[in-house]
Amino acid sequence: MLRTDSQTRRAARPQLVVHLARGGSDVRDAQKLRWRVFADELGARLPSPEFGVDRDAFDAHCEHLVVRDAATEEVVGTYRILPGDRAARLGGFYSDAEFDLTRLGVLRDRTIEIGRSCVHPDYRGGATLALLWAGLADFIASGPWEYLIGCASIGMADGGHAAAGLYDRLARDHLSPAEYRVFPRCPLPLDRLHAPTDAPLPPLIKGYLRCGAWVCGAPAWDPDFGTADLLMLMPMARLNERYARHFVRHEQPLAA
Repeated sequence: MLRTDSQTRRAARPQLVVHLARGGSDVRDAQKLRWRVFADELGARLPSPEFGVDRDAFDAHCEHLVVRDAATEEVVGTYRILPGDRAARLGGFYSDAEFDLTRLGVLRDRTIEIGRSCVHPDYRGGATLALLWAGLADFIASGPWEYLIGCASIGMADGGHAAAGLYDRLARDHLSPAEYRVFPRCPLPLDRLHAPTDAPLPPLIKGYLRCGAWVCGAPAWDPDFGTADLLMLMPMARLNERYARHFVRHEQPLAA
């Protein structure tokens, strides 16, 4: 039986490397991956000026973390990072459009925002996301950052019921202190949704929680991406030591 390209790629156990984008070509490759995942795969409506490339006004002010397959040079994972001082010059973080972040105002200059996280469908075995977190850990260690925020998305193919159930579970044990609560500008109508108790936790949210992050309040509905978004806050002081060691970047490429 002939193998598909995906089967061949997995069998070969590709060597992965992570680094900050070094130029426009790195950023563009990351933007193409974002389009593939968000628009082609998930059906998001992206307000990009160029078809096939997910680009917005924040990109030029962000650092872009990329994971490449060393054999093919293909970008297979990406995150973008917006430091608080750059966000101030822009007028706010990306998540300001989804949430009222007033209570996080005193943290802004010590905070980085991460977003646009995506992994190529053939590289979702866990190693790619682990490398992205390793790169984030290195970036955080290189600066004065004390907090990390980011929107973690839950799909709404079922109309939002799973998102309501997940928030109900997370709110019991993982809510931030009241002084760090945020408020969705377009709230998910939780009171009108059935909240199943068995909805699976998305890997990104699971990773946040393992590192000691809090959920900062109820989810916002993002109609362009068709998701319910939770604002996550991770104080660096809460970073679990076991995961801090795990996310120290390896100098040699990791096998997927």
